[in-house]
Amino acid sequence: MIDAPFAAPRPVDDLGAWLQGFLQPAALAELAALAVAVIVAWVFTSALRRALSMQDEPNSVLFGRRIVDGALFPLTLLLLGYLVRGVLVKFVPLAVFHVAIPVLVSLVVIRLGVKVLQVAFDNQPWVRVLERTISWVAWGAMVLWVSGLLPVMLAEMDDITWKMGSSTLSLRTLVEGIVTASVVLILTLWVSAAIEARLLRSAVGSDRSLRKAVSNFTRALLLFVGLIVALSAVGIDLTALSVLGGAVGVGIGFGLQKLASNYVSGFVILTERSIRIGDSVRVDSFEGRVTDINARYTLVRASNGRQSIVPNEVFITNRVENLSLAESRTGQAIVLSVDYESDVELVTRLLLAAAQAEPRVLKEPAPWVALSNFGADGLEFTLNYTIADPDAGQLNLRSAINRRILASLREHGIEIPYPQRVVHVRGEGGASAAELSGS
Repeated sequence: MIDAPFAAPRPVDDLGAWLQGFLQPAALAELAALAVAVIVAWVFTSALRRALSMQDEPNSVLFGRRIVDGALFPLTLLLLGYLVRGVLVKFVPLAVFHVAIPVLVSLVVIRLGVKVLQVAFDNQPWVRVLERTISWVAWGAMVLWVSGLLPVMLAEMDDITWKMGSSTLSLRTLVEGIVTASVVLILTLWVSAAIEARLLRSAVGSDRSLRKAVSNFTRALLLFVGLIVALSAVGIDLTALSVLGGAVGVGIGFGLQKLASNYVSGFVILTERSIRIGDSVRVDSFEGRVTDINARYTLVRASNGRQSIVPNEVFITNRVENLSLAESRTGQAIVLSVDYESDVELVTRLLLAAAQAEPRVLKEPAPWVALSNFGADGLEFTLNYTIADPDAGQLNLRSAINRRILASLREHGIEIPYPQRVVHVRGEGGASAAELSGS
């Protein structure tokens, strides 16, 4: 008996006869055809990857870091497997492809689900749990299908029902709904991730912030539409969700108002572009560069590598300094005291030379030195200079100039005086220190 191309799996009672098919000479022809399909799929995927210059795209859903990491290779192999099966079924009884097709389907589901989750959620730790769950579910369904137990289990699950209002749901309907919703959401995440990558490619500054807002809105809209489509496909009455929507609205109005405020603030920030990716900001004495603006929070990275997660509401309701909106040039001053016996003109030249030797110090306006004060310990000089790149660090530049000044002063024998204080000490009976020393 010859199988049809999409024949149902053999019952468990025929499992022995089916296994016997692996010992027939026709099984060798199936294995050879499957090997040819693997080689053709490999060559096609490799050629397409080189043609599209995808060698350096580890986050590609279709290609991945290597050919077997992406979804295109198993998907191509599955299509070739169906074609080869359709040809062989006309000439020989099938045994190998009875297992190969379900295995390839499971492999496509696993690779597609895993790569989409990695790209959509940027390899978050909890994604690994979902990856293992998808793998176990896919391989388990494959084993049940090959063994013929899956239709029996579905029939038993169809008999377990319960009523929800005017609708009657079965355990099979619930499982199929979860699977359908998962497939729709994975496809939605894939589309939204592709749109985000397309929008953010070669985008900088304010343009990147606006595209990020469009990307976040598109992802939220696609996820909502995908969920509605998944629920409709299962047969759930969406009118029943109106009550749930009202309850969610009340929850947002009371318990979730802070969370809702952060989401709304995120869209306001991205659309108004008051805070943009790449801006230098100061929030609650924390200063750093904005590295990402998400729907709920904004990431601010300090120059020492520390990152702060700032709720978006803070940028709307609190006072925030955006250092990038002001003039990028920043003035600095170094105050120095030298001995009263020092040559004022020489000290001035040395201070100017130390500032002018640093490439980051602007030539216009030029650095200048002032004799700012006659201090108690010595002459006070103030070195003023301007830089155009404060984001590159200010303390490091100040330290470099101070080191040059210290080396120049020591080379010319100019002293930085220690603090001097005159202390008058009186002994018993009001005698001064001088009187005591002379007695």
